[in-house]
Order: sequence, then structure tokens, then C-alpha cells
Amino acid sequence: MLMTSFGMLKAGVSANLMSLGALDFGLIVDGAVIIVENALRRMSERQHKLGRLLTLDERLPVIASAAREMIRPSVFGQAIIILVYVPLLMLTGVEGKTFTPMALTVIIALVAAFILSLTFVPAMLAIWLSKPVDEKEGRIMRWLSARYEPNLEKAMQRPTLTAGVGFGAFIGACALFLTLGQEFLPQLDEGDMTVQVLRIPGTSVDQSQAMQNRVERAIATVPEVKFVFSKTGTAELASDPMPPNISDTFIVMKPRKEWPDRGLSKAELVAKVEAKLEDIPGGAYEISQPIQMRFNELIAGVRGDVAVKVFGDDADAMNATANRIAAILRETEGAVDVRVEQTEGLPMLDIRPKRDRMARLGVTVADVQAVVAAAVGGRDAGLIFEGDRRFAVTIRLSDEARADLQRLRQVPVPLPGGGFVPLESVADIAVTEGPNQISRENGKRRIVVQANVRGRDVAGVVGDARARIAEEVRLPAGQYLDWGGQYENLQSASKRLTLVVPACLALILLLLYAALGSVRDSVIVFTGVPLALVGGVAALALRGMPFSISAAVGFIALSGIAVLNGLVMVTSIQQLMANGMRRERAAFEGARLRLRPVIMTALVASLGFVPMALATSAGAEVQRPLATVVIGGLISATALTLFVLPALYARFGQREKESAA
Repeated sequence: MLMTSFGMLKAGVSANLMSLGALDFGLIVDGAVIIVENALRRMSERQHKLGRLLTLDERLPVIASAAREMIRPSVFGQAIIILVYVPLLMLTGVEGKTFTPMALTVIIALVAAFILSLTFVPAMLAIWLSKPVDEKEGRIMRWLSARYEPNLEKAMQRPTLTAGVGFGAFIGACALFLTLGQEFLPQLDEGDMTVQVLRIPGTSVDQSQAMQNRVERAIATVPEVKFVFSKTGTAELASDPMPPNISDTFIVMKPRKEWPDRGLSKAELVAKVEAKLEDIPGGAYEISQPIQMRFNELIAGVRGDVAVKVFGDDADAMNATANRIAAILRETEGAVDVRVEQTEGLPMLDIRPKRDRMARLGVTVADVQAVVAAAVGGRDAGLIFEGDRRFAVTIRLSDEARADLQRLRQVPVPLPGGGFVPLESVADIAVTEGPNQISRENGKRRIVVQANVRGRDVAGVVGDARARIAEEVRLPAGQYLDWGGQYENLQSASKRLTLVVPACLALILLLLYAALGSVRDSVIVFTGVPLALVGGVAALALRGMPFSISAAVGFIALSGIAVLNGLVMVTSIQQLMANGMRRERAAFEGARLRLRPVIMTALVASLGFVPMALATSAGAEVQRPLATVVIGGLISATALTLFVLPALYARFGQREKESAA
């Protein structure tokens, strides 16, 4: 950890939830576990042979020899684990910012542990192991060995059936994976909430504030709420431009220990807030969290989890399409707070000239326009000088007069021959609804339908909605749809991983070939990867977790650990075959001899992830899927590798002559 801290400092990685929180101490000591276990075994054998304690000069060559025996699986195993984290460095966007610090920290820690396991650990073993070393198995290992050996014999007697069980488990895991939901990142429980209130376009600041006060008072009656505050419209710095009819309400919660019901879930708390808002008319409400709201806005320019963008040229046709999509989303399970971007409904003063009457009276459109501009917009009538400063004098109707249509209708319009007529004689005056805003993206007009997702995964909601939209909504010519929000980032990250991960797996195969010198043996060790996926998928399903980028990172880390165990076992089998033992017998003996280090490395690595899997504190939502996948995968990989790998090697491993060569 000391060397890792120096590495993080030089790499510019800060200590945060992902960089240090995802660091598994069990993974760091895996290389040392292999070397220490073999050194203890060799020391015990040497002491029994001589019948006395070894001196320091005698311990040094024994431990050096034991370390050299394990240097190949240790070096290549650690290199493979480091390699599997490389794809995370290729991620971009939000997922890259989230997981790159973790990947860098883990790689730095593994490199430091790798160096220490080959230098510091053997040296300390030689110095400290001055007392008798008696290699004996504890009760747990004796119990495991007594049950492992007879079952291993049965598995190796029927290698085809054993391999078929492993293959069947993998196919079952693939089928189970298809039933899992998908989301970009697990939703963090920030503790606090936000309620965005949307009112009719054109609502004044005073009216919005009066209505907002009622919203705040209603929410403040919830016993779990500490205090409520809000902001309406655009601030002076304009960092968050909003019209006066939109308010952001921030709800700060009390500490959970002060809640009347401490076991209240976030969904139940949201339901209590929604119940308080049901009786308040005049607005649409969207409940989210402060960081989540900004996060979604940065991703797709909207504040919802899912955004359906309708592109086209005809505003009316686009609005009709958007409303049909919104109706489908409201009927989709898991989609809440559905709303269409407010592009219409802004009150406008509509003055239309009566051209026939204007022609009879000799009044031109320019005359009417000049009168309206002076009455409503104002007309400069002079200047006032104060020293070096000067101010324009503008004459216009008062605010009350401009808001009164009857008084506007009586505004006098001059006639060419002298005299005046009221404005209503030459124009129709009315208040109509006009466009509230016109949004564009990539040069095309855009209307957004957005929704939040609760109680379900994002990909499942989008999949159901897309199917219904494709079936029920017929897009006019020139219109097309685009899906944004968290789903957009999920697709982007998934596409990048589908390119990078296969390349990484191919490099793992190359490293295995360099370590084992046999294509067959490399493929047999590589079977640990699909066997590890079985437990990872099963663990996600058992805990009711959808697949996310966080879980994908867990699968990536899992593949490296699974290969390490297989590499340790096959290296032992090759050593026995090199000493003249037949392949079938060497597979059995190698598996039996490596039961303890395989169990230890898997157990140590999985135990390191247990705190992350059970954590409930802030930020644990991102770490839990990763830890769940690794723990479940290690269980299945260890159980299946201990039986499937020896059976496969006895049937398909390299021949004795190749091993001897």
C-alpha cells in the first residue's frame, strides 16, 4: 500500500471511493500466497530429510528454489490479472472517469505486490523461518481433502460427463444472463432529493413563487425532511438557465437515526413526497436527486434517466409524435415522471391587421405597426443629460394598460387626412398561445420526451417502450427518433467493451501459451474464464441486481483471478509429467497437491470483496455489483476448476513426450 500510494501520487490519481474502495487486499497477496505455500512445503520436506533445523545458509537455497518453482505461474498469473484491467483504461466519457482511477490503482498495487512477492517475501521467509516447520493440514483442509480426492477420481473417470457439466453450466449462465436487466451505473442513494416543478409557460415570477411556497410547505410536513429550499428561473450567473415557470426544489433529509421509521426505503420516501404533492394543482412534478439530476443533464441535456428525442421540421407534427410516445411511456412499467418538453403554450399578444378596413381608411400596415410598437414596446421621446451621462426618455403604456386588452383596443391610430380611429377598427387583438422554445441539435429541430426509471432497469424500460413505439407510432416523413440519457451511455460503453475485451482475452491466451508452451494447455487453463462467469451471473440473479458497467468491471477482474488458479494447477501437472509421471496420473496428483493454494487464493481474493458486497454506506451501490460478481464467480470457478480442469487435462492435455521435451 505504501508503494501504491507513491504510484497514485505520481499518476495523479486521487484517493476516492473508486480508486481505493475497489482495491481488494486479497488480490494483492495472491502471488505471495502461492510462493509462501510452496516454500513452507519445501522447508518441511528438507527438515524432515535432515532431521534437524536448517541454518540460514541452508534455508536460503531451499526458499530460492521454492520461489523459482512458482515464479512462472506467479509472474504470468499476476501479469494476466494486470492485463485484464487494461480495458478499463480504454473507457471514455462518464464510465471512463468513474473506473479509470480504479484500474490505475489496482494495476499499481498489483505491480508493487508482484515485485515484493519475488523479493521481499522470500527474503523474509529465509530470515524468519528459524523454527521447525511442520507441514500439516488443518481440520478444514483435511476435511476438504478427504472429500475432494474420491470425487476427483469419479470426475476423471468420466471426463466427457464432467466437461459436459461445466459446458452445460456455462450455457445455463448465458441463458440466465439474458434475463438480467441492464443499466449504465447503479443509482446512488444521495440521501437528499430534488423535485422539479414545471408550470404553464408564461407564468410570472411572482405567481411561480406563490405556488412554490405552497409546494415547500407541503413537503416540509414530511417527518423525515429537515428543511426545503428552492430556486425559480435563471440566476444572475446564468449557469443553469431556466424560465420563470420552472422551479428546482431541494429537499434536505434528516439523519436516518432521527426518522420515525428508520427502515423506510428510498422508494417509500419518494412515495410519501408524491402523496404530499398530489393535492397541489398547477404543476407537473419530477422527483430525482441533486447529483443524479445534473448527471443526467450532462449526459443528454435533459434531467431524466431516459430521453426520447424526436427530430423533424414540422413543429406540430413533432409535438403530436412526442405526445404519442409519452402516452406509451406512461403505460410502461418502471417509467415515471414522464413529460414532454414544453415547446408550446407561451401567451402572446396577437395583433392581425384588417386589411379591407385599412384600405378604406387609407391606413397602411406601417402606420399600425408604428402605433403598436410605441404603445407596447415604447418610443424614444428625447434624452436627459446628467453631467457626462445621458438617459433616453421612452414613452409607452403602463404595465396595467398593456395587460388590459380593452384599453389596447382603444389606442388611437392616426388617419392620413387627420383624426384618429381606435386600434380595434383596423386590427383584431387577442392573446394566443405561441411557441415556448425551439430546440435544435445537429442542425435539426428537436423535442424531448423524458422519464425517470424506478423499480426496474433502464434497458428493460427502453426495450419495452421501443417495441411498442415501433409497433404503434408511425413517424411522418422527415421525422426520426434517438434515445438518450443513461441508456445512451450504456450502449456506448458496451460497444467499446465488446471491442476491447476480446482483444484482451486474446492477449491472455498468448501469455498462457508463453507460460505453458502448449496451445492445448493454454486453452484448458482458459476454460476457467467461462466457468467463472457462471457464478458471477448466478450471484447477480440471486441478489436481484441488473447487469451494469460496474458488474462488467467485476467480470473483467474475475477472469484474471480464475486464470491464475488454473495456471497454478497446470504448472504443477506439467512438473510431474516432466519427472516421468503419466498424464492421467499427473493430472490427478497435480490437482491434489494444488488443492490448498487454489482454495487459499480463491478464498483470500473473495474475502477481500466481502465488505464491498455487504456495504450499505454512501457509494456502496457502485461497488456492490462488482464485488458480487467476483465472489460468485470465484466460488463457481474454484469448484468447477478443481474438477473440470484435471478431467480435461487427463483427456486433452499435452502428451508426455511434449512435456518432457
